[in-house]
Amino acid sequence: MTNSFNDTILKAFRGEPTEHTPVWYMRQAGRSQPEYRKLKEKYGLFEITHQPELCAYVTRLPVENYGVDAAILYKDIMSPLPALGVDVEIRKGVGPVIHNPVRNRQDVENLGEIDPQSDVPYVLDTISLLTKEQLNVPLIGFSGAPFTLASYMIEGGPSKNYHKTKSLMYRDEETWFLLMDKLASMIITYVQSQVKAGARAIQIFDSWGGALHAADYRKFIKPVMDRIFRELKKEGVPLILFGVGAPHLLGDWDELPIDVLGLDWRTSITEAREMGIQKPLQGNLDPAVLLSEWDVIESRAKSILDEGLKHGPHIFNLGHGVTPEIKPETLRRLTELVHTYSKNN
Repeated sequence: MTNSFNDTILKAFRGEPTEHTPVWYMRQAGRSQPEYRKLKEKYGLFEITHQPELCAYVTRLPVENYGVDAAILYKDIMSPLPALGVDVEIRKGVGPVIHNPVRNRQDVENLGEIDPQSDVPYVLDTISLLTKEQLNVPLIGFSGAPFTLASYMIEGGPSKNYHKTKSLMYRDEETWFLLMDKLASMIITYVQSQVKAGARAIQIFDSWGGALHAADYRKFIKPVMDRIFRELKKEGVPLILFGVGAPHLLGDWDELPIDVLGLDWRTSITEAREMGIQKPLQGNLDPAVLLSEWDVIESRAKSILDEGLKHGPHIFNLGHGVTPEIKPETLRRLTELVHTYSKNN
């Protein structure tokens, strides 16, 4: 580990005062970095994640290039699914494609269980390599949430309307809850192994949970989320929940035993506080803003920082992930702005 350890973000996750607003970016590992693009000419995502030295390199690159306050493990939310018997392929320009989608109770019953030591040893080796030897900032581990994972497994890939997923949920509640239970068990075991290997915080991506009506989320999803977070609380690391297009779910998310609530760009920090949310907030610059001129980026970032400084605790992030078109130089400059502006105001 180089230099002294920077634990600023862990303090912010716990709601403690910090000298500056800490910052990291979802999908900061890879995407727009030229070093990563060069690797992608030779290797696919799963190929990179299966090689700990290579995966650690991609994970730590943004820390070295941008000066962010945390690293997030380079992998995909699909990474643990093959252990359950899910035949998944990351197809360029499409995303995850499932070749044996879940359609009925038998398909759910056929799903296996994960044994991280034998099923994803490369993930644990990467974490260990990073946290013991390479990083001077905390490493964030992560997992997809049950609804988001289920939507890929049932639809067979990305979806805009989640009709097959919702159809199974509405017409066969017993099968639905069995699937939720199996995915929850996988997520708990998978995340516990990440923490044991050295991850200092965990983010659960309920990326597509916002597609549900709040009442349906309460009935079909919230109980399983509560189970997951109650179990993971025992690990003693900060727990972050994030999703997109879900302002109607923020009140329910706030009631879960999480430490940090991630906001997308649709809801401001001020609006979240006005809802009565007291937890540390993470977010929430629209990634598309980073494709505009610097004066626009600076203005928007300062506005979010002002809200965070007034209504903290706050961790600066994007409202969704870094896109391939965003210039690395822009992220480096933004990180510097977040640090200096928050320290001086």
